[in-house]
Amino acid sequence: MVSALSRNGVRSGPERSGEGVERRRMGCQGLDSIPLDRRNKTLMPRKKLSMRQIQENLRLKHQIHLSIREIARSCGVPTSTVGDCLKRAETAGLRWPLPTDLSDQQILERLGAVPAAELADCQALPDWPYIHAELRRKSVTLQLLWQEYRRTHPEGYGYSRFCELYQRWAGTLDPVLRQVHLPGEKMFVDWAGQTVPIQNGQEGTITQAHLFVAVLGASNKTFARAFADEKLGSWIAAHCEAYTAFQGVARVTVPDNLKTGVVQPCRYEPLIHRSYQEMAEHYGTVIIPARARKPRDKAKVETGVQIAERQILAALRDQQFFSLGELNQAIEPLLAKVNSQPFQKLEGSRNGWYEEFEKERLLPLPAAPFELAVWSKAKVNIDYHVVVENHFYSVSYALVHQSVDVRLSEHTVEFFQAAKRVAAHVRSHRPGRSTTLEEHRPKSHQKYLEWTPSRMVEWAQTIGPDCAKLVSQLLEGRPHPEQGFRSCLGIIRLGKAVGNTRMEAACRRALHFQTCSYVSIKSILERRLEAQTLEPELPVSSPAHENLRGGPYYH
Repeated sequence: MVSALSRNGVRSGPERSGEGVERRRMGCQGLDSIPLDRRNKTLMPRKKLSMRQIQENLRLKHQIHLSIREIARSCGVPTSTVGDCLKRAETAGLRWPLPTDLSDQQILERLGAVPAAELADCQALPDWPYIHAELRRKSVTLQLLWQEYRRTHPEGYGYSRFCELYQRWAGTLDPVLRQVHLPGEKMFVDWAGQTVPIQNGQEGTITQAHLFVAVLGASNKTFARAFADEKLGSWIAAHCEAYTAFQGVARVTVPDNLKTGVVQPCRYEPLIHRSYQEMAEHYGTVIIPARARKPRDKAKVETGVQIAERQILAALRDQQFFSLGELNQAIEPLLAKVNSQPFQKLEGSRNGWYEEFEKERLLPLPAAPFELAVWSKAKVNIDYHVVVENHFYSVSYALVHQSVDVRLSEHTVEFFQAAKRVAAHVRSHRPGRSTTLEEHRPKSHQKYLEWTPSRMVEWAQTIGPDCAKLVSQLLEGRPHPEQGFRSCLGIIRLGKAVGNTRMEAACRRALHFQTCSYVSIKSILERRLEAQTLEPELPVSSPAHENLRGGPYYH
């Protein structure tokens, strides 16, 4: 292409600089995007004109009939620019008023005076929808996509221009809604992605502390505190400390869709973790999780996390910490500085806005702090006990083999079925032991347990002295009293059947022959031997012999 010469003889075409090639690539972006080429009778204005200025130039020329100089003075642009604009319009067949069926983009394309084939060849426009979709894939970057684009179009856009055009195209896809938060309405919460190493001097190990960030919607007042992990206990404790630090509770708490808080994410009806929901009810707030993969729903805390990482964690990057308490102590002054520093584009600070607008609008704190309770499911064993942390707690015997909900707090253990509490116990930390309430036992078990060794001896005394003596010998003659427990219960049952007189006689006979057992008493009563006269025990003669040691030897 032959380059065009300006009035002073200096070359102004693409051979002078590379801007002409770039302008041809952009084609329809504006009136100054086409280089000057006298041979093809295309014009390059001295100054870029907006669509409004182009319309004004044509109106003043064709409706008011002003000269080029008068139009230039009226619009405040060079005369050469006005002349070029009018010549382009004449070449494109455009006059005032402009056709109503043509859009601004189509009018600019006509004024460009470049064939469509040449435009397409020069632009090599990337497939923006494809690039936008590919960027959602893991590890895919704009630089990688630009390299692939240049392999297909070696004469295509440079990397910086490629990124600029993509950002301009992407900005038209999803306009950002500027949300206005009422004072005391919302608190946004999230974990920071960056962690802080904690040194364990005794064991020589390193653990990672996790930073929790909460931001109030109206004042942007920020709370930050480090915790040992991101489990349910730390998650709920972080909320409680944030409410205490803010001296009030926002009406809505907006978390992310993390598993410790949201069991089942859903855009319309998310399932909140039961312990998390219980905490919200205690403080009078409502949990409304952000939509999945929609960080703009909680943009406040996203910005708060960024500020915390840059102004708190980055400032502590060269320090070593040996406990969470030491780390949180170092965080406090930096957090106070963040809340007190002035806004960049607004008057005041986070603390100022909080004190003036939001503090009085927050809900009051409850009288007692929230006590974390962990919910779980368990099955009632055949002995009407439920195992919780290796300890046995009783429930009603009517719930045997049924499932119950267990609510385990620091001091109590509660059991629920169909949202109704069926049992409650003081929490015990003694493994392998049991905690049982008498009303949970069946009637038969209660009656069985009512008989103690002392009560059995008292019953035997009502029958007679011989019966009481037999029962006492029966209990004392066993290594453990409970070993003779059932024998005594059997004798009591026999006594109820035969009466006191026969039982006393049977016990007298058993004591005489030293056969104190349930089987012996039963045999005496069945054979009616208690009515027979007790035969004297005849002495057994023992022959005298030097090898016989006699009874005294064994005593």
